[in-house]
Amino acid sequence: MSLAEHIRPITYLKSSAAEIVKEFAVNPEPIIITQNGEAKMVVMDIGEYEKQQETLALLKLLALGKKEFNAGKFSDAEAFLDEMDD
Repeated sequence: MSLAEHIRPITYLKSSAAEIVKEFAVNPEPIIITQNGEAKMVVMDIGEYEKQQETLALLKLLALGKKEFNAGKFSDAEAFLDEMDD
């Protein structure tokens, strides 16, 4: 589905909250809520939100590791394993 199919006005959220929750059980795609024609918020299934947060956390760890590697803050595997044995 295209993003445009998931855009709804705030009145839809107000009048259809229970239906939205039921719909997430079969279609967890987020809904973009607009106010005065402008996107203001995203409503999404909690499971999808948690997956997104886990993915972001992993990406942050990878970015931090890459930054440290590029700064020369690393050791070879043998040195690491030796340090772990101490």
